[in-house]
Amino acid sequence: MFMGDEPIHINAKEGEIAPLVLMPGDPLRAKYIAENFLENSIAENFSIDNKNIANLRNMLGYTGFYKGVRVTVIASGMGMPSMGIYAFELFHYFHVEKIIRIGTCGAVKPTVKVSDLILATSSFSESNFAYTFNDYKEHITYPSNELNSTIMDTANELNYKLHVGNITTMDVFGPYVDYDRLLNRIPKELDIIAEEMEAFGLFHIANYFKKEASCILTAVDSKYSNIVLSSEDREKSLNDMIILALESIIK
Repeated sequence: MFMGDEPIHINAKEGEIAPLVLMPGDPLRAKYIAENFLENSIAENFSIDNKNIANLRNMLGYTGFYKGVRVTVIASGMGMPSMGIYAFELFHYFHVEKIIRIGTCGAVKPTVKVSDLILATSSFSESNFAYTFNDYKEHITYPSNELNSTIMDTANELNYKLHVGNITTMDVFGPYVDYDRLLNRIPKELDIIAEEMEAFGLFHIANYFKKEASCILTAVDSKYSNIVLSSEDREKSLNDMIILALESIIK
């Protein structure tokens, strides 16, 4: 496997990225987290005014401190190919130890309501991402049990309701396709509770490097509901997810 001596997509120097990383999909959400939850992030070389760690493609990233612990937040972009690039470079070139994906998803079980938090225990995908990467033929990838356990304990401490279960990672944006047609192809025993577009790839890359990764999601739509979150409700639910991830990753 060709890796090269330098990362191609993350323009940072050795030591500028913390071993603990939060990864939203949206670059502007990374900026929001840095501005509202991290201390001294502007002083760290990752601000818009100073240096963006992926300035060729505006994949914004910041390093700062949360409760005295150094943390990096960097976006992954949308889909497994983009997630795979950034996760690979973080683990391989910058020696990151833990990544928690924090993203949005569509709920596909009536028990999961819009704005609820979800922790993935596995991700099923029909994608060839893992097979292309290193001939992995299975359709399921798994997060770190240890990191997931920490997240569940932290949710209890924060008194956050957290759905824990299997998700599916798709190559197509869920609301634009027939959910039922796709869900009917997934083994029923997996009891999929949500769909998104990145976790399968993150888990596979983390397992390849023998590093830790987890995925916390906020349900922003549901096949069982016509509810559309107000901007205030959306911000609160996403803030809860961010706090849960930050509190968990520093433990």
